[in-house]
Amino acid sequence: MNSMLRTGVWVIATGLFTGCATKPQRLDGGPAPGAVDLSGVSDAVPKEEPRSKYGNPASYVVLGKRYYVMRSGEGYKERGIASWYGDKFHGRRTSSGEPYDMYAMTAAHKSLPLPTYVSVTNLRNGKNIVVRVNDRGPFHENRIIDLSYAAASRLDILRGGTGLVEVSAINPADYKPDMQPPTPAPGARPVTGFYIQVGAFADLGNARRLSARLAGLDRSLHISQAVVNGRTLYRVRLGPLLDTEAADILVAALFRRGVSEYRITID
Repeated sequence: MNSMLRTGVWVIATGLFTGCATKPQRLDGGPAPGAVDLSGVSDAVPKEEPRSKYGNPASYVVLGKRYYVMRSGEGYKERGIASWYGDKFHGRRTSSGEPYDMYAMTAAHKSLPLPTYVSVTNLRNGKNIVVRVNDRGPFHENRIIDLSYAAASRLDILRGGTGLVEVSAINPADYKPDMQPPTPAPGARPVTGFYIQVGAFADLGNARRLSARLAGLDRSLHISQAVVNGRTLYRVRLGPLLDTEAADILVAALFRRGVSEYRITID
């Protein structure tokens, strides 16, 4: 679901490709959670691989928006919302040219080079997996990664459809089979909510002006103060939000107010 560059029409002359699906909501599904035995499905094992001949143009356009492919995934780490896709695309061509296998530990990402291996941690329950990114998507504005059915099952996000995750790129040269994900700090609590951040300003006045522009949008709109790299920033945010449906509604409302730049943040 939520990945729209599965069986793309490749335009070799220009190096661009377009997707066949256009709807941002869930497009497909899979077996009910627990209906398929996935106990034998292991994490992807990072290894050095050449970049795919397909799926790595400098940039590409989907639904009128241009996306830029990173030259390297080294140092990449991001928190946000993960989704998953299943049987509608099972067996069909991915952006890398490989067939999509919903029972393999793979994922789709908008900008990481294909392939890239990443560690994905569910911030609500601490479960961690390693997947191989071999596809493009998700092109829903609020999602950062689209997991295979098996990967989503391992993280326990099948029923909800989405989950709050941290995604970190893995350097295969540094990877060891017994490598464990970082453990939470003592006393750390599982993440339960997230925010839509529409601006961060060094000047409080600018934050107040944006907040006034969005007045009445939602009761959760507020200005919070944070120190980043020694600088005080005033962040205009909505939240905390507990589910992605609420976030989707608010993002649509932001677009109607002429606000198209925002980010999902997880404290």
